[in-house]
Order: sequence, then structure tokens, then C-alpha cells
Amino acid sequence: MSTKEKIKERVRVKEIITIDNEIIVYNDDVNTFDHVIETLIRVCNHTAEQAEQCSLIVHYNGKCTVKTGPYEKLKPQCTQLLEAGLSAEII
Repeated sequence: MSTKEKIKERVRVKEIITIDNEIIVYNDDVNTFDHVIETLIRVCNHTAEQAEQCSLIVHYNGKCTVKTGPYEKLKPQCTQLLEAGLSAEII
């Protein structure tokens, strides 16, 4: 005769859902590649390579997501991009 033991286990799963916003930079005919790259390095803490890649994406695709995160963190960065003359918005 065998005995089977049943064990019920409760598992709590806490899921944190965060909705990240994005800073989008748009192409324009005013700013130079160097200015866009320098601004992304200064404002968004991009590496030189990352900033250059974003500037090329902006140039060829018309726009690029340059930063993601919570709105409160992105707002001052987007403001600095706008003050530097770039076309940007948070979505």
C-alpha cells in the first residue's frame, strides 16, 4: 500500500508594470550632425558612438527614440534638447 501526499503551495507574484515614455528627436534642416551628436552626449548621456548612430537614424528615418524612461525623468532632458534647438517631444 502506498501513500500519496498532496502539497498545495501558494505563490504570490507581484508584477510591477511601468509605462516608459520616449523622447523622440525629429530631423530638421537646421542642425548639423556635430551639434546633434554633442547635444545627445551632453543631455542624454549617450556615448559618442550611440549619439552618432541616433543622429544617422534621425537623418535617414526622420526621427529616432533617443531616451526612454518615466516622464518625470525625461521632461527636463527634453526641455534641454528643445533649448538646444533640436525638434523633440515626449510620447
